Amino acid sequence: MHEFVVYSRRGCHLCEELLEILEPLCRGKAKISVRDIDTNPEWQEAFGLLVPVVYLGEKEVCRYQLDRQQVIDLLVTVDD
Repeated sequence: MHEFVVYSRRGCHLCEELLEILEPLCRGKAKISVRDIDTNPEWQEAFGLLVPVVYLGEKEVCRYQLDRQQVIDLLVTVDD
């Protein structure tokens, strides 16, 4: 099963909103791993105020707001 990685931070309303939409889209199709950038200096330096950022593998899917159609398209591609 493929895995979306969401770089976020605690208390970020955009992160919370993105996850609320992403979780039902991925249920049974892909895993979601949430990484709090404030727990890792490298992530903090890389993403700073750019959260949330969503990756599938090495590919950045979206940042700030969920690109719902992009996720749907990727899930269809992942299933093939």
